[in-house]
Amino acid sequence: MNSILTIGYEGAALEEVVATLKQAKVEVLIDVRALPLSRKKGFSKKAFSAALAEAGIAYRHLRDLGNPKPGREAARRGDMEGLREIFGAQLATDAAESALEEAGEVATASRACLLCFERDPATCHRLMVAEELARRHGFDVHHLVAAR
Repeated sequence: MNSILTIGYEGAALEEVVATLKQAKVEVLIDVRALPLSRKKGFSKKAFSAALAEAGIAYRHLRDLGNPKPGREAARRGDMEGLREIFGAQLATDAAESALEEAGEVATASRACLLCFERDPATCHRLMVAEELARRHGFDVHHLVAAR
């Protein structure tokens, strides 16, 4: 049975995240941030994808699996019910459906990991993405935590 992994980079340095991905034998990192920008050094799309490529890990950004602004605001407030409702509506869009299909194909063909910011998957929309991929493809879900 295939697995889908997840990781958040909150509180971790770029080198720690890349080392954790390498140790887990991740082949493709699927970025599920709506906006692949970060104030944290190295985690914006261009720099992050370059660091991953140097480590032998492919990078795929699936914007349509990103959490819309109201969902991010709900998560910041600790409103997990609101997050689930808002992001659930996002997942029901045609664009998200296509992105879920692409993520499922990638994760079926290779060892893949979903990435977003939050360290704890319970406070992040990536958990919903992973759960949906598990439901559709029978994946086991495993959450990585970058060593600090």
